[in-house]
Amino acid sequence: MTVPESRFPTQYWHQLDDGRVQCDLCPRHCKLKEGQRGMCFIRENIDNQVVLTSYGRSSGFCIDPIEKKPLNHFLPGTPVLSFGTAGCNLACKYCQNWDISKSHETDTLLDAASPETLAEVASQTNCRSVAYTYNDPVIFMEYAIDTAIACREKGIKSVAVTAGYICEAPRKEFFKHMDAANVDLKSFSEDFYWKITGGHLQPVLDTLQYIHHETDTWLELTTLLIPGYNDSDKELHALTQWVAEKLGPEVPLHFSAFHPDWKMRDVPPTPPATLSRARAIAQQNGLHYSYTGNVHDEDGGSTYCHQCGTRLIGRDWYEITEWNLTAEGTCPKCGTQCAGVFEAQPGTWGARRQPIRLSR
Repeated sequence: MTVPESRFPTQYWHQLDDGRVQCDLCPRHCKLKEGQRGMCFIRENIDNQVVLTSYGRSSGFCIDPIEKKPLNHFLPGTPVLSFGTAGCNLACKYCQNWDISKSHETDTLLDAASPETLAEVASQTNCRSVAYTYNDPVIFMEYAIDTAIACREKGIKSVAVTAGYICEAPRKEFFKHMDAANVDLKSFSEDFYWKITGGHLQPVLDTLQYIHHETDTWLELTTLLIPGYNDSDKELHALTQWVAEKLGPEVPLHFSAFHPDWKMRDVPPTPPATLSRARAIAQQNGLHYSYTGNVHDEDGGSTYCHQCGTRLIGRDWYEITEWNLTAEGTCPKCGTQCAGVFEAQPGTWGARRQPIRLSR
């Protein structure tokens, strides 16, 4: 088969007896007739094999602060080259990036760049990492992995911003190439996952445990709190207790504010007090690092020593306002180690957002 440049043969699928092929990338297990696309939109049955149709093409490129991913314990203050493609393998009714993740228009994929070009541009713009984001990178994993390999050759890290909805075999392959990940734990309720996202909770929990316990990938979590849906004390206690027990208290957890979007425009924005309450519950259940996001909250965005309470990293939105970590990444007052990937000094990128256009 001759494959056009944006079409890339994939590995995780198998032939069914009825002539269809089944995609084995994620727990949806889409069963596809010839010419049919999976729910993610960018994986298609072409000549009886599953092909990635967006290889080397993106919905856009931008240099962001790493804190926007959000990652607070991975190379703070540094710039990250961010990009995504189109489509998604979940169907979140509140999707905040719906114009990209729900897009079924190939015109969305206007920008193009090879993995080698991305690595070179990241190097030339002094980005310390490349983030696969805006839509979920597991659905374009072949493009992301090739980019990660090209970046690693230049000393550039790779960051996955993902919902973690992926099967066991591709999970191992994907995260082998990722240096850091922020996983969106959307709720701690199977009912929420099924009714609001069209997916299931357990595969995400499996991904979280795999990343933290079986890889060297630095892990942080994000939960978008939606009023009346996943913000009850009962659920927040269950979620944070699970994180503390199954992952460990050192895994950072970000609670982000919802704003009305996509198919949930009738739901009010998250009150800042809800985020503060969630953060307090996380601390009560032993988590060392919990944060508030999408609101102006310097206290909730800053990093503190879990042993003595010293402010280690001050943040105002995406700006680092204070840096008290030692060169060894410890608290200057009590010597307790702060979990994360740190250098002696933070980066100075700040809150800038710089869109860029690339070509092959």
